[in-house]
Formats: sequence, structure tokens, C-alpha cells
Amino acid sequence: MARKSTPGLTCSFCGRSEAETQLIIPGPDANICGDCVSVCSQLLLDQQPKGKAAARQPKLTVPAPKAIKSFLDEHIIGHDQTKKLLSVAVHNHYKRLVQEEGKPDPRFADVEIEKSNILIIGPTGCGKTLFARTLAKMLDVPFAIADATTLTEAGYVGEDVENILLYLIQAADGDIARAERGIVYIDEIDKVARKTENVSITRDVSGEGVQQALLKILEGTVARVPPQGGRKHPQQEYLKINTRNILFICGGAFVGLDSIVKQREGRRSIGYKEVVKEHGTVVYGADMVAKPLEVQPEDLIRFGLIPEFTGRLPVLASMAEMTEDDLVRVLTEPKNCLVHQYQKLLAMEGIDLTFEKEALREMARLAMKRKAGARGLRAVMESFMMEIMYEAPGQKNVKTINITAEKVRASSLAV
Repeated sequence: MARKSTPGLTCSFCGRSEAETQLIIPGPDANICGDCVSVCSQLLLDQQPKGKAAARQPKLTVPAPKAIKSFLDEHIIGHDQTKKLLSVAVHNHYKRLVQEEGKPDPRFADVEIEKSNILIIGPTGCGKTLFARTLAKMLDVPFAIADATTLTEAGYVGEDVENILLYLIQAADGDIARAERGIVYIDEIDKVARKTENVSITRDVSGEGVQQALLKILEGTVARVPPQGGRKHPQQEYLKINTRNILFICGGAFVGLDSIVKQREGRRSIGYKEVVKEHGTVVYGADMVAKPLEVQPEDLIRFGLIPEFTGRLPVLASMAEMTEDDLVRVLTEPKNCLVHQYQKLLAMEGIDLTFEKEALREMARLAMKRKAGARGLRAVMESFMMEIMYEAPGQKNVKTINITAEKVRASSLAV
């Protein structure tokens, strides 16, 4: 804390007295006036862009597509084709940033690599959000999730699309330069589809209006973001952020899109699964292998996305429903799988927790009935383990707990 000014002091830097400068801050060996403090402060601000601010920005390193897929394999089960597609898309996006920051090849100095945002289509609980979160974790870039259902066209009740960028700035701890290299995941993007294929003569403020509002930030623009979020006001100061290098990943279930795809292909279908005919009978069920939809931009336009919006999401990744085998693997294989989480919790109590293979499969069957993918699996596991987690801690005579298929079937979940 600064000492109080003492009469008769002079500034050790400019030599002026207190009568001339009104404020002198005394120090142990020197004194400084308020004017000199202001000059020093401005000098520090002028030097900051070339100094500390630039040093804070780490050099961007881009893993090879195979390395990205290997990292995804450790955290996400299945969806191999989607992993390859996303690995290549993310690698190319950040390679584009490295090229801009470094020395370009003179042969391609005039070639500008355009940004390719991503659209992930798949049923609920298949891992769309997890893909985006895992990619951001690997690349060590800021990551933000936004819900498209809360967005409305500017001037109407709801959130402006610029608030999406505020979440990213907050994830970057206010460092806008770092936020401009981040990833934004917009969930439930199918909910902003317009209601019909025909252009409406009335306002569709939460559908087509939102798509129109998102066009600029998806493509790349300098957006003005209210620091506290909410609506814009004429007298308000704004944070300026360039979205040109931000990777946008949109995701949605697109319920009903399968029928549009099959109409185009001239085939019948049920849900996300391929339908096989045997002797005139439609066969479908648990034995069938779920396949991802082969979606084309025209299908998305028929669903309700405007052509300009689909054009700004050129990378289309379609994910299939999770099978029973997939759900069993989700329980045991990822680094942060549910089985390991509960084993760690009980290990803190000195208890060894084990699961029989058939018990895990029984849980997967129960989750399949909920039709919520991996989310249903977590709900089943949480409900089943609740009683064990209530009773086990503090039990000195309990050293091992083994979960059998009979215990799972006998639980209230199987009723």
C-alpha cells in the first residue's frame, strides 16, 4: 500500500514538487508523482502486445489424424468411420491455423484454405457431445457448449447467438486470442430447422431466424459480444472476437431424417436401422447391425435447414445407434469408464469391487430398453449402485463385492 504524501517532497523522476503535481507517493529511497505513474502505466500498456500477451499464446501443435483417432479410441467406443472423418477434419482445420502463423510455402502463398465446420448427426446418447469435448481436451484449446433451443433471432425473447461466443471467452479465462482458436459445440441444432420446406411469410424467430443469425459467425466475422451476456444496448461496451479460426461443431438427433434419406434412396426403413426383407416380411430388432445414415445436404434442406446454413457445415458425420455390445464396452473399456469410477470410489474404503461379464450385459440390456444410449447406461448403473454405495462405506468387515447377473435381475431396475 502506498504511503501518504508528505509536504515538502519532490518527485525523484521529474523533480516537481507536491504543489505542482498535487500528489507525490513517497518510497524508501525515492518518490514518484501521479503524472509519472500515469506515464509509466501507459508505457507498459504500449509494450504489452509485443511482450507478455504474445508470450501467453502457446505455439499450436497439430497431431496427425491417426494420433487423434487413437486418442478418441481411448475415450469413445465404436463409431470408427466417424472418428476417422473427425480426425481428418480437425487436423486440417488446425493445420490451416499453423500455416497462417508460420511461413507459408511460396508455391501456395496465394492459396487460402477455407474453414470446414462439422455437423454430427445421431440418436441421443451416441456420443456427439463427447466427441467435441474429447477433441478439445486433446488439442488443449478452449471449449464451450451451447444449446440451440435457447437461441432466438436478435430482438426477441431468448439468447442472441453472440452469447455462444461469450461462453468460449469465459472458457479461455477472458483471453480472446486463445478463444479465437477454440471449439464451440452447438447442441440440438436440429431444433432450429424451419417447420416446412417452403419459405415462411411470417417470422420463425427460433428456427430459420436463428439459422440466418448463425451464418456469419460460422463463416467468420468480427463479432461484438456483451461482456455480461444478455441483450445488446447502444451505450454498452463490447468484446470483439474474430470467429474465422473458431471450429464450430453442431450436433442433433434429427428425428425423422432417416425417412427422408430412405425416400431419396427409394427404400423403406425403421429408425436408424437398415431394414431387410425376408419372404415379404420386414425384419428388425436387436440382432440387426445398426448402420449410420448416408446423409446428403439435400436431405438436410428437406428436413428444414436452409441451404446457406448447410453450406457452412460441409463435413457431415452420421452416427448409428449404440448396440448392446457397444454398451458393454462403454462400461469397461474407456479410461474413465463407469466400472473404473465405482471401483476407485470403493477402493478408497478398502473394498474390491468386481463385475461378472453377464452382469454387465444385463445392465446393457436394461439400458437398451430406455432408448437413451450411453445416458441410459449411466442411469442404470447409478440406480443399481446407489444401495451399495449407501451401505458399503464404513463397513470394516466388507473386503470384496462381486456383482452377478442374478443381482442385477433381482433389482428394481429389472421390473
